[in-house]
Amino acid sequence: MGTNDSAPRAPEIVRIPFDELDREFRRVLVKNGFDPGKAEICAGIFAENTLVGVNSHGINRFARFIQYVKDGLVKPEAEPLMKNKAGAIEQWDGCLGPGPLNALHCTRRGMAIARESGIGCVTLSNSNHWMRGGYFGWEAAKAGFVFIGWTNTIANMPAWGAVDRRLGNNPFVLAVPFEKEAVVLDIAMSQFSYGVIESHELRGKQLPFPGGYDQSGRLTTDPSQILQSGRLLPIGYWKGSGLAILLDIIAAVLSGGESTHNISKRHAETAISQVFILFDPSKFGEGSSIASAIKTIIEDLHESSAAADTKEVLYPGERLTRTRLDNLASGIPVDRSIWEEVKSL
Repeated sequence: MGTNDSAPRAPEIVRIPFDELDREFRRVLVKNGFDPGKAEICAGIFAENTLVGVNSHGINRFARFIQYVKDGLVKPEAEPLMKNKAGAIEQWDGCLGPGPLNALHCTRRGMAIARESGIGCVTLSNSNHWMRGGYFGWEAAKAGFVFIGWTNTIANMPAWGAVDRRLGNNPFVLAVPFEKEAVVLDIAMSQFSYGVIESHELRGKQLPFPGGYDQSGRLTTDPSQILQSGRLLPIGYWKGSGLAILLDIIAAVLSGGESTHNISKRHAETAISQVFILFDPSKFGEGSSIASAIKTIIEDLHESSAAADTKEVLYPGERLTRTRLDNLASGIPVDRSIWEEVKSL
């Protein structure tokens, strides 16, 4: 059999210490107009996302983020502005500032309101990509809060039964405190996010389960075929499609911002809408009883009988916790070509 010269080549992986990665991100951000304080926070988010193994929304996306800054789509100097307030609900305008910083601001505002009222709902319009939504779930849960949050996106997924892209895959996050860590579910409404599909294509790997359709309309695990067709598979088929529609509607209505339909008229994904809902469980009763209830649920989950091809059954976020510890000890595995690209920015 002849060699296929067009087949993706396996990337060369190098391990980079967390501090070095963080410093490099910070250097590039300052060089591109971020003041040192914002650069430190934003670099920390990109570095943490990479540390826990979500390279698709960490180092792999950093150069694209910087290009958005250069193109004027992300404004480093922008500060979010409050538009409206009603009881425990606040509306904020992100002023096209850095998405991760806007999302962190709204998460912290939600926590502050929840400390007073038990619940805080903060909505955000006119913002940019928040990168890994789970970061903000972890931020809240490790501070003792229950977190529900989501974002809309540019149209990147067909509705169930359609072939053209009209829906966003609208990532959705749920998080609760658990001992010194957290239980965090961070999912897109597509079976795999675009970042995950792109990462598999970069590594020349097939997806573990069908993630979309090829150009002939057949389900496939080939990331290149899915990216070419643009037909991502909604989670739960029609259920994920329905969830994507409702998340978009609620985000746009509550924030007074743009829907996926309007965002998709722009030449790039910007001016998106988001929702952050925070609960303070300590307002509901004794913290020890809540912690005990969560522990009981997790212990019961861990008693599950694993299937033949499964080593163990984990709760959402457990694998990331382990990855973080491993990478702190051994360095973060990254594609050498992407690392070199970041250093050249």
